[in-house]
Amino acid sequence: MSSDTAQTGLPFMKMHGLGNDFVVIDARETGAEVTAPLARALADRHRGVGFDQLAVIHADDEADLRLVFFNADGSLSATCGNATRCIARWEMDRRGVAALTLRTERGLLAAEDAGGGLTSVNMGPPVLDWRGVPLAEDVDLDHLPIPGAPVATGMGNPHCTFFVEDAEAVDLSTEGPRMEHHPLFPERTNVQFAHVIGPDHLRMRVWERGTGITLASGSSSCATAVAAARRGLTGQRVRITLDGGDIFIDWREDGVWMTGPAAHVFSGVLTPAWLGSV
Repeated sequence: MSSDTAQTGLPFMKMHGLGNDFVVIDARETGAEVTAPLARALADRHRGVGFDQLAVIHADDEADLRLVFFNADGSLSATCGNATRCIARWEMDRRGVAALTLRTERGLLAAEDAGGGLTSVNMGPPVLDWRGVPLAEDVDLDHLPIPGAPVATGMGNPHCTFFVEDAEAVDLSTEGPRMEHHPLFPERTNVQFAHVIGPDHLRMRVWERGTGITLASGSSSCATAVAAARRGLTGQRVRITLDGGDIFIDWREDGVWMTGPAAHVFSGVLTPAWLGSV
């Protein structure tokens, strides 16, 4: 981090989308360099701030901003849908605009005000090639050779979606980490368990790689909606009920659009003394 940050502290924001919570650092203002040890220390809900993901905002020559994401274990994540939506909402309000573009490892993503306090982000088209997910070998993405025959989908991050009779009956604390590290997923995977409520409504719970159980996940919601449509369980526009609330997914020709609420909870400053102990 910069010498000024070390002396004056590091400003941050706490946000959440449906209970999926984030620490956000605006490096455009601070010049901060976030490292894996700093991310892990910040993620500690007892000795740090606590988060499911950490997002760092950077300037970009072609987009309104660029985002870099860390998981709670300090590993990098290519995308984070709920954090992208929260930051888009904050930046649109800050600029007084109704639309903007954000760069992540998924490329340029469009965000817009959806009205009624909701924000929409185009998370890009799903990756439906085994190398792109990625998987360790060429298999049927819609029926993986794993008990339960889950679906594999890439949304920048790998996803493994199980369709079950009752998602709430699944022991996420056991099944989540077991599947996260399955050898078919060389980069680990996010894991979802979902059941169909109706032709346009799913119930879903999620285990995120590098983090664990979360109340919601934007990219997991996109992957689950794509998987359900490919299986013929739903149409391409669905409401997904997560542990933290409802999100709306619309798989269109130009990508998978995610619409939901966003909350900026508070802003704070990490003290020089704490930063010096990391």
